[in-house]
Amino acid sequence: MSRAPRRWLVAAVLLAGLAAAVWYLTRPEPVTVPVTEVGRGVVEETVANTRAGTVKASRRARIAPDISGQVTRMAVAEGERVEADQVLLELWNADRRAELELAESQVTAARAKARQACREAEAAAREARRQLDLRDKGMSSEEAVDQAVTRRETTAAACRAAEAEVAVAKSRVAQAESRLERTILRAPFAGTVAEVNAELGEIVTPSPPGIPTPPAVDLIDTACPHVSAPIDEVDTPAVKVGLPARIHLDAYPDRTFPGTVMRIAPYVLDVEKQARTVEVEVAFDEPQAIEGLMPGYSADAEIILARREDVLFVPTEALIEDERVLVLAADGRLRAREVATGLANWERTEITDGLSAGERVVLAPTREGVAAGAPAVAEAPGAGP
Repeated sequence: MSRAPRRWLVAAVLLAGLAAAVWYLTRPEPVTVPVTEVGRGVVEETVANTRAGTVKASRRARIAPDISGQVTRMAVAEGERVEADQVLLELWNADRRAELELAESQVTAARAKARQACREAEAAAREARRQLDLRDKGMSSEEAVDQAVTRRETTAAACRAAEAEVAVAKSRVAQAESRLERTILRAPFAGTVAEVNAELGEIVTPSPPGIPTPPAVDLIDTACPHVSAPIDEVDTPAVKVGLPARIHLDAYPDRTFPGTVMRIAPYVLDVEKQARTVEVEVAFDEPQAIEGLMPGYSADAEIILARREDVLFVPTEALIEDERVLVLAADGRLRAREVATGLANWERTEITDGLSAGERVVLAPTREGVAAGAPAVAEAPGAGP
């Protein structure tokens, strides 16, 4: 080989090496991305409350006597369990008890008078029959018969009047009992006394119209608690009574509790500066299994609208505009992939087309430097940005 071609060959080799060195030194560094494999499992479509919900008692009564009076008996204390119709407190009522005793004695007197009048009526009826028999035998005058019949009718009327007086006296007793009962505050249902705002010897008065005052007794039925949660109005058409739900309590951060939708409010709440919502009530399926559950706890209700098992899914955070994902291909580059989705929630989204099980998708598609065509390496498990 002549000298000239040899020099050209050497120059070409040197230029190729230089180009390779320049490319190597200026090539883009692979971006490190978190990835996960497309898997199979359960995917649910859910809706949740937009603001914190509240655990509420099945029944709650803030009650007080409907008349003014001095408290002469406090029959319960805060935290005490009471039965339905149990006395909670009693106002001074000596005058009304005296009225009741008087009314009861009047019933006794009226009954005695009625017995006397009715006995006389029975005797007069027998005498009238006797006189009529004697007249038929020609042994009694018409005058005697008329007198006997008249006495029979008048004594019968007196008997009826006396029995009516007994009824009137009983009504007076019922009225006196009602007046007395207004001085006694009773539990409308079985429950727990949450609060007592009355003291022995204190004067209590009903709340004036439009001016709420603390109730004498706050009674709560904790047997069947539920969660009242505001659901965005756009989500409520899909919510139905009877749907299953998961309840999350701030007081139990590591647990969830099964529930069931029990009521959907028939109106929309329009709260200023807030989204329009509908109150949905979710009952605890197993309230007895939650030790220490108290009304007033903050809670979230996740209502399950639909559920599918053994379907392809990716974490919802991997989706770009709900229609694309970035796949880490075998050549070490990121490839954009169009996908079709099915059920979805904040955690998982069902993939109905566009991916296969085992493919690796990027979990942080908006991270700086992450784009289709970029070289990438998978982030080590447990590593973060």
